[in-house]
Amino acid sequence: MYSMKEIGGFIELDTYMLPMLHEDAIKLNSARNCLLFLIRIRKIKKILLPKFLCDSVMEVCKKENVEIRYYSINYEFIPQNIALSEDEWFYFVNYYGQISNEFITKLKEKYDRIIVDNVQAFYQKPVSNVDTIYTCRKFFGVPDGAFLYANIDDMGINYLNSISQDVSNIRMSHLLGRFEGTANQYYSEYVKAEHDYKDMPLRKMSKLTYNLLHGIDYLDIKERRKRNYEIIHREFSGINKLDLLIPEGAFMYPLYIVNGYEIREKLQKRKIYIPTLWPDVFEICTKDEVEYEYANNILPLPVDQRYNENDMNYIINEVSKCIC
Repeated sequence: MYSMKEIGGFIELDTYMLPMLHEDAIKLNSARNCLLFLIRIRKIKKILLPKFLCDSVMEVCKKENVEIRYYSINYEFIPQNIALSEDEWFYFVNYYGQISNEFITKLKEKYDRIIVDNVQAFYQKPVSNVDTIYTCRKFFGVPDGAFLYANIDDMGINYLNSISQDVSNIRMSHLLGRFEGTANQYYSEYVKAEHDYKDMPLRKMSKLTYNLLHGIDYLDIKERRKRNYEIIHREFSGINKLDLLIPEGAFMYPLYIVNGYEIREKLQKRKIYIPTLWPDVFEICTKDEVEYEYANNILPLPVDQRYNENDMNYIINEVSKCIC
């Protein structure tokens, strides 16, 4: 039977048909909800989290009454002194896409119950049979969306099928505003969207986000990000205290220097906004720990597809002025 639908009236957003990266993954509305989905289908009761981490991951675990332990990383972002207790899961973060799939494979072989956070490594392929989480909005101008790679049984499939689809149009105002205006003009709307994002219930990826993700030239963006990263790396590799790989489709360029927090403040006055990733680290770590040092002094410099070589040279010049 023909299903009645609206015909005529004003034209909506076009439907995009380009190939989408991670098409075969489970499509949910946020990275934290990917973790929530895993906690429920894997029946996770205990988890080992890095201290250097977004508070949203901890919040999800606490809301689900998952027992949390913390581990430290070294200056190469490598976990230290890992020993899983019975039924405990190991949550591993691929910081700035600096960890290879070969290393992740070894972690899987050694610990088995691992979850890989590729939130900062959208273009890195998942390792087979490893639960892996990706987010969309840290790489593209979309209001939400995340991908999860996980082998799920019939119970998991039934649970996934029971989840309703999200609606994203109410989260678009800051994106549309900044497209035609400035970040400052729409910062308050961005803050509101971020606040609302934290309380998003577990939903499937929205129709709007799914459509937008099919309008992206992923290869072009990957190359732009890599090229911008390389430009900055050529200039700052001599002073950067990190020994960096050049990832495909880089997230940001992590410039680790002495007194990075002071440089961040100077750059803000020059309208170059460099985030402090995961400031909650300051509350759970002491000043002599790696995590505190990294949160305080790593400058994640933007290298995304909005920028070109001239922009990178401008950033290099401004950062250099602040360092002198």
